[in-house]
Amino acid sequence: MWEFPGGKLADGETAAAALIRELQEEIGIDALTFAPFMLLEHDYPDRSVRLHFFEVKKWHGEPTGNDGQKLRWITPAEIDPGWLLAADAPVIAKLLA
Repeated sequence: MWEFPGGKLADGETAAAALIRELQEEIGIDALTFAPFMLLEHDYPDRSVRLHFFEVKKWHGEPTGNDGQKLRWITPAEIDPGWLLAADAPVIAKLLA
């Protein structure tokens, strides 16, 4: 399945600081300008998650799969909901609105 870059907050870390760290670790970019986009809570059978989504408006660097993962730029209309985790569905709906 495809997923948006990100990960768990470290102890005492803000969501914005985690965004900067995770984008650097996962896809090798430095987020320069960004804004909150959506906060979601989702219950999976084995856990509950709180997801902070940001719109990154400006960055430095060329995105690459630092962990060997594939990257692909697509429009929201090209996203097949079956490619993503269930928690991401509201993000796609908001992007398409």
